[in-house]
Amino acid sequence: MADQTHVLFVEDDDVIREATQLALERDGFAVTAMPDGLSGLEAFRADRPDIALLDVMVPGLDGVSLCRRIRDESTVPVIMLSARADSIDVVLGLEAGADDYVTKPFDGAVLVARIRAVLRRFGHAGGGDRGDAGSAADTGGVLVFGELEVDTEGMEVRRAGRPVALTPTEMRLLLEFSSAPGTVLSRDKLLERVWDYGWGGDTRVVDVHVQRLRTKIGQDRIETVRGFGYKLKA
Repeated sequence: MADQTHVLFVEDDDVIREATQLALERDGFAVTAMPDGLSGLEAFRADRPDIALLDVMVPGLDGVSLCRRIRDESTVPVIMLSARADSIDVVLGLEAGADDYVTKPFDGAVLVARIRAVLRRFGHAGGGDRGDAGSAADTGGVLVFGELEVDTEGMEVRRAGRPVALTPTEMRLLLEFSSAPGTVLSRDKLLERVWDYGWGGDTRVVDVHVQRLRTKIGQDRIETVRGFGYKLKA
């Protein structure tokens, strides 16, 4: 298991849980599958998996609450599984700290692709060369936007001198904005660059993460350009 990506999968439906576990194991993942949120939390704390797949509707401790508990302890990537694409549970899961979601029923190949996309961006949180930082002050890899400092080499953020804790997804999102301050980035472009979507995705993922980022770096730092997207104020 040491050389395999370890997936924690929490799903109360026996058929879905067993079939998905087998499919993931065939693709080379090591899987710990649990039927409820409480056992899932125990497994997370005991095993420290590389990624967590959480069904929204599980007994004991629902998937959204479990996601919050995990996020209180770790920045490990979390993908929520929801039975309905239009469900409020999708937004609640993202607000709780999930990085992405997949709608059930899902194709096994699609799920594997989404897992690998999340893992790729978590494994390369810096996102490579981000190019010129525009009008922002740049000192030794540290970009300064007012009271906000973004250390692009150390992957650290400070606001008014105080450290800001970001998840890897939030960090990648901020790096995209800070690489081009004052430039409007569309939701589709952010889905492509941050979430590694080579296909159309749900822009709610972007909107919720932008809102989460705003609460940490300042509500006015990222501006909404209605009908186009978002931009970072230089």
